[in-house]
Amino acid sequence: MGIYDRDYYRREGPSFLGSFIDRGTICKWLIVVNVLFFVVQMVTRDSGLFTSSLWVDADDVIGGKQVWRLLTYAFLHDTQSLWHILFNMLFLWWFGSDLEDLYGPREFLTFYLTAAVVGGIGFVGGALGGLYSPLTPALGASGAVTAVLVLCACHFPRRVIYLFMFLPVPIWAFVVFSVIQDTFGLLGGAHEPVAYAVHLGGAAFGFLYYKLHWRLTGLLPQLQSWSRRRSQPRLRVYREEEPKTPVSVAAAAPVDDEHLEAKMDAILEKISRVGKENLTESELQVLRRASEKFKRRRH
Repeated sequence: MGIYDRDYYRREGPSFLGSFIDRGTICKWLIVVNVLFFVVQMVTRDSGLFTSSLWVDADDVIGGKQVWRLLTYAFLHDTQSLWHILFNMLFLWWFGSDLEDLYGPREFLTFYLTAAVVGGIGFVGGALGGLYSPLTPALGASGAVTAVLVLCACHFPRRVIYLFMFLPVPIWAFVVFSVIQDTFGLLGGAHEPVAYAVHLGGAAFGFLYYKLHWRLTGLLPQLQSWSRRRSQPRLRVYREEEPKTPVSVAAAAPVDDEHLEAKMDAILEKISRVGKENLTESELQVLRRASEKFKRRRH
């Protein structure tokens, strides 16, 4: 499977090798980590201890016993076949490197890891719904990779990919077919529907991320602000003998302003990478809102 006809963006100047070296840093690190995990899996395959301690099954996760498995399973792959890790890593590079260019390394990494967790939650939900045994394990990066594929298709629906290196298919059609196939498999068309639950969880997250204009790293300043407010003392005790002298204190920035500045930082970073013409309507509204606030501050 190959990728051509990238009509949304073309780099000028660097060679193909230079483009490969300069871009997709997070994607390359994710691939390295997956390969390292796979090597350890192969070395410990006889005992299976490494794999079984990191894969996800509902029985180990329910009740908050081993919730880390909702993420670690996404770095494991089937040691019986190289195709499992090969296709996942190829899809991650083909589609993820473009999204990393679009969103930036931090946001893309946060998106990928969150998608992996959502895929794991989808798997646990399938077990609780009786689609398969709670003791059935799942492993593989395909939940997170499916989210990457769906998000890429939402941004660039006219891109053409080549199935089996010769059959041209629009990426949106490939995604729709994959989601229908996974839905059919989950609802009883397949003997073992575990992988389909993970795929659909990742696909749903990728679609909602695009439609609702989520920015996960934008939540971090909000969480930090909330933490600071929680840590501040709510009451101050004044004694009668203490002189009450006026103290000049700089006004703290409203929480809304903090959120706006965090969003502005992300938008300005995106403009520096892909240009203002690639901003979404909601991001343009943030720019206009920030411009109005800064004008009011000057008067």
